[in-house]
Amino acid sequence: MIDATVHIPSSASIGHHVVIEQGAVIGENVQIGHNSVILAGTIIGDDVTIGCNAVLGCQPFKNARVKHDVSQQGALVIGKGSRIGNGVIIYAGTELGEGTMIGDLASIRERTRIGHSTVIGRSATVECRTVIGSRCLIQTGAYITADMVIEDDVFIGPEVSTSNDKYMDRKPYELAGPRIKEKASIGNNATLLPGITIGKGAVVGAGSVVTKDVPDNITVVGVPAKPITVHLPQSGEEDQS
Repeated sequence: MIDATVHIPSSASIGHHVVIEQGAVIGENVQIGHNSVILAGTIIGDDVTIGCNAVLGCQPFKNARVKHDVSQQGALVIGKGSRIGNGVIIYAGTELGEGTMIGDLASIRERTRIGHSTVIGRSATVECRTVIGSRCLIQTGAYITADMVIEDDVFIGPEVSTSNDKYMDRKPYELAGPRIKEKASIGNNATLLPGITIGKGAVVGAGSVVTKDVPDNITVVGVPAKPITVHLPQSGEEDQS
């Protein structure tokens, strides 16, 4: 069902049983797969491809346990040239930069900002009020908590876990996810605790549990994570690893 007030450009390709609600904007050369739902007010830029069974522009909801504001969100905006996989759910009030790619079954909550050319991997979860920079790579199954900042060119490996509630709801705490500075790399299955900062160019080894800030250009490994010395071959020096 497509609302009669929505303009569908002749260059667009719309699959079977697609729902497009009132106020949605569909750009040129957009492709929407079968059974996808484009909810009210969603803005889809030119040259965007959306897979089957995606739901775009959801409004958040809550019960008595949820503390954050879930009032009516603004438009979901999907930047030019983006690719949205099958079964993806993206909430209203979020903005995706140009050329982003969202893998199958990923979920992105409200008030999230993602820069251009970033990849969110298959089955990854990005919670609300999070900022992700440009050219980031967030791999399969990663959990990106709410109230987190990820700067440009960050690598986050599969199944990385982050958290934002230091006291696990046992006493009041202003939610604060980790901050990961530009060009940092986080290895598979690493865990980042609330409020910590991972410095520019730092490396967190696979499986590490990071409980404290990591300075720029430092590599940490272990549980809890501690710095190690890594020898990087210089120009003209042979790598013996």
